[in-house]
Formats: sequence, C-alpha cells, structure tokens
Amino acid sequence: MNARTPRRPARWFACASFALALTSAAVAAEPSPAEALERRFAEIERDMPGRLGVYVLHSGQGWSASHRGDRDWYLASTIKLPLAIALLQQAENGEWSLDEQLELAESDFVDGSGELLWREPGERFSLDELNRRSLRDSDSTATDMLIRRLGEDRFNQLVAGFAGDEAFGPITTILQVRHDAWSEVHPDAAKLSNLDFIDLSTEQDADRRHGRVLEMLRIEADQADARTTREAFERYYERGYNHGNLADFATLLDQLVKGRLLSNRSRERLFDIMESVNTGDQRIKAGLPEGTPFAHKTGTQIERACNIGIIHPRTPEKAIVVAACAERFGDLAEAERAFRRVGQALSELAM
Repeated sequence: MNARTPRRPARWFACASFALALTSAAVAAEPSPAEALERRFAEIERDMPGRLGVYVLHSGQGWSASHRGDRDWYLASTIKLPLAIALLQQAENGEWSLDEQLELAESDFVDGSGELLWREPGERFSLDELNRRSLRDSDSTATDMLIRRLGEDRFNQLVAGFAGDEAFGPITTILQVRHDAWSEVHPDAAKLSNLDFIDLSTEQDADRRHGRVLEMLRIEADQADARTTREAFERYYERGYNHGNLADFATLLDQLVKGRLLSNRSRERLFDIMESVNTGDQRIKAGLPEGTPFAHKTGTQIERACNIGIIHPRTPEKAIVVAACAERFGDLAEAERAFRRVGQALSELAM
C-alpha cells in the first residue's frame, strides 16, 4: 500500500456501503412523472363529487399518464377542435378558401356563448372569422354554420380520416344536441325550433327548464319520459353522440404539434386562436405558472365539463398534451377546481 494513502477502518467501508445502498433504494423508489401524476389524479378524483378522466402525453420525453383516460367521455364544445382541423385541412387542399363568406340565417342561431346570436340575419362572415369565433368564444352559432358548410356526414368522415374510426363517436351540430337531449323528455321535442331552445335557455333553473319544455310541448308531467332535466341529459349521454376517447384525443393533438396534420402556417393560425380562448380561466390554465403557453379548448354541458389542450404547443420537445373531462359533479365549480388541480399537478410533477 502507498504510504501516503491513509488507512480507513473496516467500519467506515460498512457505513459507506450502507449509505450507498440507502441512496440507491431511494432513487429506485422515486416514482416516474407518469406514476406520480396518476396518483395525484386519483387523489383529485377522491376529493371531488363525480368522476374525473385525465390523459397526459409527453411524447418528447416518451411517457404518458392516464386516469380513466382509456374510456369515452362526453366532449361538449371541445369537438370544435377537430372541426377546426377539418376546416383548415380542406382549405389547404383547395376545397375552399378561408375568405369564403357564409350568410347568417335565422335558423343558424344556437343558444350559448358568443356574439353571433345577437347579429342580424343576412350578415355575412368569412370561414376564418367563424372558425375564430367557434374556438375563441365557443360561439355555437358559428360552429353550426361551419358544420352546415362542411356537411355533418362529410365532417365525420374527415375526422375519422385523421383521428381514426374509433376516436370519436358521431359528432352532431350543437342544435342537434338540444333536439336529441330534450327528446328524452318527449319525442315531440324534435319539433321545437332553434328559437324555442334559445327561449328555453333563458331559464337558469334546471327544474323549471324541464317544466318549460312540458309547457312548450303541451304535455303533462306524467307524459314525460325523463322526469328532470338532468335525467334527460344523462339518458342522452348514454347514446354516445359527441363522445371521444381521451387517449385518442391527446394523440390527435400530439400529431398536430408534430406538424403531421396541418402546414406550419395553418398550425400557427390554430395555436394563435387556441391561446386566445376566453373561456376556462378557472380550469387547467389556473393551475399552471403564470405566462405558460397553453393552447386549449373547453367544453361545458349539464353535469359534464372538459378542458383539452397543449402546454408549450410550439416547442415539440417540451409540449405536454392534456385531455381532461369530468362528469356527475353537481356544481360546475367542483369540476373547475379539479381541473385547476390537474394544472397544478402538471406544473409540479411534469414541467
């Protein structure tokens, strides 16, 4: 042994080996981001009424996390995202120009958010403007005008082509949602007009809204199939329209990030709109660090809510796709609180 090398007692080697073993065990026990997120999502669901579904995909780092993400969920207005992709693809293929204008008809009006509901029939709007209103403002009148231009069957064919046959259930117009849901109260609801549904939407109380439908249809309570508004919509949800698998939806947006669905110009146009969405400030976005780029879309319906989006959409290696939906939560604030906690979990464990 070199004389300059100090001798160490045998117990030093034993202690060092034991410490190294403890460190290795701690490293081995450290959960992966996916495992940590899945545990957190389960915890969030335990703390809320109803059910929560989340699917997160970070293809840049090669992992995904899922909590009920492999089942179908009612997507509400997040179906406006595949509509926008279909619209932009058709424009790229020369099927139409985004400058093409559509005339607003009285039959186009749909209750909900957005400003088109208050415009005059006969006004004209470009496809580009309608797409912006559909996504940014969740304007359902704009959405249904675009679906009218595409054709409902053609729209579903296009979505199946770029998302897969099993990714989404049949997607309908927003007005058709109203007809289908209220027809669960009585088949004659199919005869109600779009203006009838706008009138109905002015009643904020769900139980009184059900009573208004009975008055419109001139039927008695004992003639109703669904006895409450919530029962009518739950029966409608079971039919599978406007549903989608969260894993498939996330994969679709991941393909968008990678430039496999749209040209760079169209993709930037879409991200610009998604980053300017003026709904959902209390959802996932509220749980992310301030200023984090988040391109997203929200959806809300009776006892259903979703938030689908991309964190760092313009940086593929950093992009995190998140698809989250909730159901049977009672008060919408409960679902939004859960979504906010999903954003916080992503901030703490994945970013």
